[in-house]
Amino acid sequence: MNQSESISSTNPKLMMQEVFDLQKQAFKASPYSSRKERLDMLKALKNSLIKHQDRLVKSLAADFTHRSHDDSKLADILPTVMNIKYTMKQLKGWMKPEKRHVSLMFQPASAWVEYQPLGVIGVIVPWNYPVFLALGPLTAAIAAGNRAMLKLSEFTPYANRVIKEIIKEVFDRSEVAVIEGGAEVAAEFSKIPFDHLFFTGSTQVGRLVMKEAANNLTPVTLELGGKSPAIIADDVDVHFAVERLLYGKCLNGGQTCVAPDYVLCPKTKVAALVEAIDTQFARLYPSINDNPDYTAIVSSGQYQRLTSWLEEAIAAGCELITINPGQEAIDSSKQKLPLTLIIDPPAHLKLSEQEIFGPILPIYSYQNLAEAVAFVQDRPRPLALYVMTHNKKIERHILNNTHAGGVCINDAVSHVAIDDLPFGGVGPSGMGMYHGHEGFKTFSKAKSVFKKGRFNSAKMALPPYGKWIHKLIYALYLR
Repeated sequence: MNQSESISSTNPKLMMQEVFDLQKQAFKASPYSSRKERLDMLKALKNSLIKHQDRLVKSLAADFTHRSHDDSKLADILPTVMNIKYTMKQLKGWMKPEKRHVSLMFQPASAWVEYQPLGVIGVIVPWNYPVFLALGPLTAAIAAGNRAMLKLSEFTPYANRVIKEIIKEVFDRSEVAVIEGGAEVAAEFSKIPFDHLFFTGSTQVGRLVMKEAANNLTPVTLELGGKSPAIIADDVDVHFAVERLLYGKCLNGGQTCVAPDYVLCPKTKVAALVEAIDTQFARLYPSINDNPDYTAIVSSGQYQRLTSWLEEAIAAGCELITINPGQEAIDSSKQKLPLTLIIDPPAHLKLSEQEIFGPILPIYSYQNLAEAVAFVQDRPRPLALYVMTHNKKIERHILNNTHAGGVCINDAVSHVAIDDLPFGGVGPSGMGMYHGHEGFKTFSKAKSVFKKGRFNSAKMALPPYGKWIHKLIYALYLR
């Protein structure tokens, strides 16, 4: 498709406004795209993404100093392609009007819900999964028949170049446009009166985005983070639990919003848990510095944040266990951190209060399950919760007594890639949801339609009222 050349301004604020106005006018001219048009766009997006995947992988590695090529393929590109393919397969059914019940009192009539595109969608993309978290929301927005503007992260400039090329190759600027810039540009982007604003990032920034959107009464979806706990029940062998949890913690260098943030383990099993983590980590990552499978911390600022938190834990007298299978001297210039376990850190530490977003894993010991559940209940509701148990009663007890955006039982992180499961947080970990059908609905207006038949039964209930209307109302009450 040809790229629109109608944008003249070089000032970021004015340029964003011009793009927004262009897309609004284009949507007004064509407010309900056909299924074929949407499918054609999605197919072209998928093909372009596959075509440029090798360039994306290399660009992501450059953005992170080093990022595992397989991490990029498995966690950024593959789920994006799978999501597009699933959306294309399901779109016909999603677009069908849904018939609704009409009671006898309103007959003859029919009622249904049809899903109408909202208009122009704004998407603010984070740095940790810049492909999946840009093109995932975009897939849902396109499926629902919308236009979109993507604000890419300033921390992934190399990947951004390739994403821009993909978007330019597939879409006209009046359909999808890419915006770049730092925090100031993101703040101005949040002020645009989008028909829906989608943000993925920290809880702190999410509050600012929502505040700006509120001035325009712009509805928002906030995909935030928080401290996602993993509860290991007493009935589970710790080696089994570690095998299921550890990859989710170490994927992308721990820089994943749904990574297990801390572990709750029976006190009698903590020593065995540490040993199991040491063994399993050595299997996955026998070295750190030059291991192509072990992803670096994205920036020097993030690296310094994590190391300062470890220093704070040491100053507080915490027990730290560094998992370094090759006993290497860690080269800080590579910005790779070995997995570090911290046993029962006090509550005042930053790593106890804030989302870690890196390869640091606090382990909290508990005496009984009620204590573990209370630990989760007493903290802000997380984006994800991981439960390791084979006992159905324990499983049900934890599900009934905790809140989380999503849950994995005997696994970690994988629920994000299940196309037919909604994804979204609760409370401080977010609001709203997307993926699959829920994504289509998020970017649609569920419009109620009531159609009356030729015969007007309602005229029997018009004034002047008589005794019969009281009998009718009474009869309806008793039904």
